Amino acid sequence: MSLNQAVKPSSSNNSNKSTFNLSQHMNELSLFVAIVVLYVVFTSTANGFLSFNNQINILRDAATIGIAAWAATLIIISGEIDVSVGPMVAFISVVLSFFLQWGVPTPLAFALAIVVGALLGTIPGILRAYFDVPSFVGTLGLWSALRGTALFVTDALPVSIGRNDMLDALDRSVLGVPPAAIIMLVLFAVFAFVSRKTAFGRSVFAVGGNAHAAFLSGIPVAKIRVGLFAIAGAMAAISGILLVSRLGSGNATAATGLEFDVIAAVVVGGTSLSGGRGSMLGTLLGVLVITLIGNGLVLLGINPFFQQVVRGLIIVIAVLANIQAIKRSMSRNKDR
Repeated sequence: MSLNQAVKPSSSNNSNKSTFNLSQHMNELSLFVAIVVLYVVFTSTANGFLSFNNQINILRDAATIGIAAWAATLIIISGEIDVSVGPMVAFISVVLSFFLQWGVPTPLAFALAIVVGALLGTIPGILRAYFDVPSFVGTLGLWSALRGTALFVTDALPVSIGRNDMLDALDRSVLGVPPAAIIMLVLFAVFAFVSRKTAFGRSVFAVGGNAHAAFLSGIPVAKIRVGLFAIAGAMAAISGILLVSRLGSGNATAATGLEFDVIAAVVVGGTSLSGGRGSMLGTLLGVLVITLIGNGLVLLGINPFFQQVVRGLIIVIAVLANIQAIKRSMSRNKDR
């Protein structure tokens, strides 16, 4: 065999590599097609869907889901789950409103709210990392505690903050784009970079793939888990701040069901609930799909209770698709 023959890759290897690369992005491509189809369907069936105001509403709703979904993607990639997002957002909106009522300067109130969110987020992280409490149980307990506490201290009534120039600016469009959407996209870029280009991001994938092997290779699994839930709490706090800017008050009953929209967006985006697999781009497209479906159903006058049925079906179908994708990937690896 000549040197050229030995070094030159075979055409079959190139074909396998291109097929593998295509399969990696098949989920994103299918989601992009789904978004186009949703726009076509709702434009032709829902009055006002393409109006400027409705597109602004879509961006705001996408930001509410997306900011929390970036952190949730990393948590699910690590093999964990967080169901406390909705009550966390509502609780932080109440906390922020009380800070502002007490005369705390707005920038400091924002910082304190994010710190409170991060500290609360560490609770299920610590329970999971050091006491082996399943993350579902830990975050479910936090879900109940935060929602109950927020309702108790407010008597289920909105907490008014009065006029606040900084919060008003957060709800004022910039060149037609809501600041919430800009913040969402900036955070998306940050999380996409962290997940793919940093040691922390690679460690998250390693923990999700095999936590024991990751620990043996020197990755601080416990610290990674606590850090992920702290980040999730901070992202929920940012969503809570934006919620106050949008409503003009803190509300203990707000963001009900947000956790299910976040999980649905992440799973629809191709992140595996078993951990070790997922992408921020997929989650971004999943956020758009979930937001468009919710917005279109409202404009069509579909019963809100039936919308919950649709969300449930979306999650189940997405999980089934993920399972099939994992099986196909495993069979391809065996064939090689």
